[in-house]
Amino acid sequence: MTSDERATSSGRTYAASVTLVRRSRRYADAPPPNGFRDDIEDWLLTAALDQSDLLYLFEDFVWRLIDAGLPLDRASLHIGTLHPQLYGFGFNWERNDRLCDEIKVAQETLASDAYRKNPLYQVIEHGETVRTRMSDARAVARHPLVAELARAGFSEYVAMPLRTGGRYHNAMTVATKRPEGFPAESADRFIGALRIFALHVERYIAEKLAANVVTTYLGRAAGERVLDGSIRRGDGVPIDAVVWVSDLRGFTDMTDRLDPGIVISSLNSYFGAVVEAISNANGEVLKFIGDGLLAVFSYDRFESPESAADAALHAARAALAAVDALSRTDGGKSLPPLRSGIGLHEGRVFFGNIGGVERLDFTVIGRAVNTASRIENLTKTLGRPILLSEAVARLVTTPLEAMGPHPLRGVSDAVALYAPKEA
Repeated sequence: MTSDERATSSGRTYAASVTLVRRSRRYADAPPPNGFRDDIEDWLLTAALDQSDLLYLFEDFVWRLIDAGLPLDRASLHIGTLHPQLYGFGFNWERNDRLCDEIKVAQETLASDAYRKNPLYQVIEHGETVRTRMSDARAVARHPLVAELARAGFSEYVAMPLRTGGRYHNAMTVATKRPEGFPAESADRFIGALRIFALHVERYIAEKLAANVVTTYLGRAAGERVLDGSIRRGDGVPIDAVVWVSDLRGFTDMTDRLDPGIVISSLNSYFGAVVEAISNANGEVLKFIGDGLLAVFSYDRFESPESAADAALHAARAALAAVDALSRTDGGKSLPPLRSGIGLHEGRVFFGNIGGVERLDFTVIGRAVNTASRIENLTKTLGRPILLSEAVARLVTTPLEAMGPHPLRGVSDAVALYAPKEA
């Protein structure tokens, strides 16, 4: 095993850019299923429609192919997706351990030699079918994967595209240890079943795409609500939460002085640090507004309002530390010094859809949001990067320093503000 590979508990090995998501052991300790009452095509057109989990659907599909007479010893499914960091997902089944793995594949895999020398490259990138007998010395020498399979006793390997008219070249591979390879008489039956199965894969991809898009652009909580059907203008719920508003200092000056590429790089590095701190503390990022960010720590995600407030303050401190570290450890990217201001307030807000008939936004609105924004503005005046309203200060268990009452635009009474004690 090389330094670029990781072994799993079963002895299977995956490249560093491949992550094992989960593993099905449904048939690992029991006899494999056989003697299905309906044939594979009928199953694909009826009962299979009720299975929404592609890991289990693929696993059952493989065992049904075996029951139909295909001598399978190894099979895999590879699907593309629309995600900013992932290239796609895969599903790997082997007869020797009767396990089926779901994996996710990072974008960096596309640049690796292992991918370009894999038969899947020709299938996924060019839509070709690759059929290789291990007796073909040239093919074995051309593809390291095929050579590995030959050493493991396989006799034939086939990789083929799943064509459904979609934008992605999905693929399935099968391999056998049968000395004669795959029997010719089973090809038509297999191809017929595979064409129907490809439609199930496309259905799954459509659902996955929707989930990836809404969670990437709306956030996890908002995305889940949209996928559950909260899509009409005005749909939403009132929530009690600590509201976070933050802002990158000197952003206007940065855009005037620096190349746009450096500005974008700085923003991505900055937001990456802040978002990670919020997410790690169980907060929910809702919106990027230029160089500003809106997030909530909803009480229903914590044991108590106090724990939500403590989490928000912990995230604020972690975010500032991470942002400060960016300028000192940017790996030669020449990022300008980055500073941020964070305002925290708490209250009841509306969490849902607002906007026009044809263009909606899922966000939070309410007095607590406006107050948090005004508090954040005072971080510049008071020279403290984190400011909390008295309402939040009463909830946190960390010692704070009183900054006195301050008038806020649009708020009738002055608001007492607090800041974490400086070391």
